[in-house]
Amino acid sequence: MRIFLLLSGVLGATGVLAGAFGAHALRERLEPSLLHTWETAVLYQLVHAVALLFLAVGIGRGGAAEGWLAGAGWSWVAGIVLFSGSLYALALGGPRLLGPVTPLGGVAFVVGWLCLVVAWTR
Repeated sequence: MRIFLLLSGVLGATGVLAGAFGAHALRERLEPSLLHTWETAVLYQLVHAVALLFLAVGIGRGGAAEGWLAGAGWSWVAGIVLFSGSLYALALGGPRLLGPVTPLGGVAFVVGWLCLVVAWTR
């Protein structure tokens, strides 16, 4: 539980900072489509940081589904790194070969949500 609480806080804080950076420092420097890419990365990071917070509370209550909840949490962390991380890099002019990484992060997000479904059914 503690690791997901910690990660939720760190990922939430860095998501807010990334959003502010995009709104203030990048707005005039990036073309609109790249700024939209940046904002998408921020949105997915923040949504999943909040999801991690609720997940940590659920894990703290114990129960037979803890392994599935942990799987959801680690999948969401991987999704943030792969999906949001690759979008941040692409928006800032990173190599286009990062493009195929983004869908892998999306798959990790979906796997996390499906783990949560399994946890709820146990």
